[in-house]
Amino acid sequence: MAAKKIIGYDVNKVREDFPVLTREVHPGVPLIYLDSAATSQKPKTVIKAMSAYYQDTNANIHRGIHKLAEEATYAYENARERIAAFINAPSSEELIFTRNTTESINLVAYSWGRAFLKAGDRILLTEMEHHSNLVPWQMLARELDLELDFIPVTPDGLLDLDIYEQQLKKGPKLLGITHMSNVLGTVNPLEQILLDAKSAGAVTLVDGAQAVPHFQVDISKLAADFYAFSAHKMCGPTGIGVLFGKKDLLEKMPPFLGGGEMIKRVELRSFKTNDLPHKFEAGTPAIAEAVGFGAAVDYLSELGMDQIERHERSLTGYAIEKLSQISDLHILGPDIEEKGGVVAFYIKDIHAHDVAQILDSEGIAVRAGHHCAQPLHTKFDLPATSRASLYLYNTREEVDRLIDGIHKVKNIFA
Repeated sequence: MAAKKIIGYDVNKVREDFPVLTREVHPGVPLIYLDSAATSQKPKTVIKAMSAYYQDTNANIHRGIHKLAEEATYAYENARERIAAFINAPSSEELIFTRNTTESINLVAYSWGRAFLKAGDRILLTEMEHHSNLVPWQMLARELDLELDFIPVTPDGLLDLDIYEQQLKKGPKLLGITHMSNVLGTVNPLEQILLDAKSAGAVTLVDGAQAVPHFQVDISKLAADFYAFSAHKMCGPTGIGVLFGKKDLLEKMPPFLGGGEMIKRVELRSFKTNDLPHKFEAGTPAIAEAVGFGAAVDYLSELGMDQIERHERSLTGYAIEKLSQISDLHILGPDIEEKGGVVAFYIKDIHAHDVAQILDSEGIAVRAGHHCAQPLHTKFDLPATSRASLYLYNTREEVDRLIDGIHKVKNIFA
């Protein structure tokens, strides 16, 4: 499939913003980074924002009345407001800072799940979920004697929505679903899926870790009660993520962690919780990381999410076109029309780890393994796959280098 030319997006100019992309990973071998689904690289603006915070403003937040504390508090809360605006959330108080998407989902499982689920209740997930949206619910199911159901994945990497409609008739209390698969690249048609779940009486939770970095997500258009994502996959720092939650649900949920900041009043035998969002942010938070997160969404907004999406779609189409021409190479997932910038593949009779190791010798960073989606690989009878994930700083020339590297792999194993 021929890729469309992007007008108004200068990827070479964008690359100048990312210092690591100039690195040689082996003598004379430049880095080609195709592992952004695991974690993205960071632009200078994010690095500078975090450095400036530590250099000029470092203080604890919300508790002090001195100048540094006030500046740090403003920087932290202002970042929350910018992130809320980035996803068009109704209010910044509905955004809880967590460590990552995994912690966000665990927060929902432990707080909402323990408070509102009981033995025999059903949780509906999908076969394409990351372990982060499987294991917390498995743990809760064991504890509370819950039932787990799964929307099947079709051979071409889509959800079987006919079976989904049948599963909704069983009355699940929760639908947990990924917005975009980190293996298949499948972008699920969430608007209708979530509306159907709400009509069936289910609370809805979305793993948006692979979606928010790559295309515009408008929370106001989704019937999502909870939506989770991480900074580090969207040009921001590690160690911080977000849980968006509907205010009425968050107010009814018990706190996730106890300690400082999440309280209004504490006595020896009782306490009163703080207002949202602080009710769920116990202890000193990741302040510098929040500052970096805010800088990351500013950077993405300046580039334009529509421009980023078009660039990635063009590049992914080009990659699929080139990879499809290699004999014995099989790509997982749907066609480009329903796919994001994730291309997982396997080569007949060559293990994914061998592929990744040889590609690394050429400076090409890809992922190999089950990508924290082992049940999905089991479904396709695969021990592992190689995954090239594309982002806003990747180029066609890098895709060409990947193709050359794969031919080297095949020659070695011929």
